[in-house]
Amino acid sequence: MLNGKLLKLLLIVITAIISDQVTKHLVLDYFIHHNGTQAIEVGLFLNIALVWNYGISFGMFNNLEQGQIILISVSLVIVACLMIWFWKSNDNKVLFPIALIIGGAVGNIVDRILYGAVVDFIDFYFKQYHYPAFNLADSFIVIGVLILMAQSFQEKEQNRQL
Repeated sequence: MLNGKLLKLLLIVITAIISDQVTKHLVLDYFIHHNGTQAIEVGLFLNIALVWNYGISFGMFNNLEQGQIILISVSLVIVACLMIWFWKSNDNKVLFPIALIIGGAVGNIVDRILYGAVVDFIDFYFKQYHYPAFNLADSFIVIGVLILMAQSFQEKEQNRQL
């Protein structure tokens, strides 16, 4: 039987993976059926554009030899380390951010296994400058890391006040 802590983690991880994969599927489906479409203008600074990312978050290390095997392996090691941290931690505050990071990492691992690259599609821009395209999985990873950093700074500040 799953304990409550693990059940919460799995619920968040599975929700992150499903939302990431569903949005990627919708984007792929649209661009496959609308050949020649480069981007969909969503707002003043936002496009939806299909970008195949062979590197890591935000397009870094795109030209790495044997990249997919290395990146999948490194991602799995990171997920395993996060699971160990989660399992050994008595601090319930880390549950949500760790689950977001794991869900995002697994979402991108699924892409690498299925397509040999990660599907990125969120394209923020200002005039001619385009921020590197990303996806929900990347967002979950970044949000999880930012929450962990904020919690760490908050704990340091509380310890300093004691």
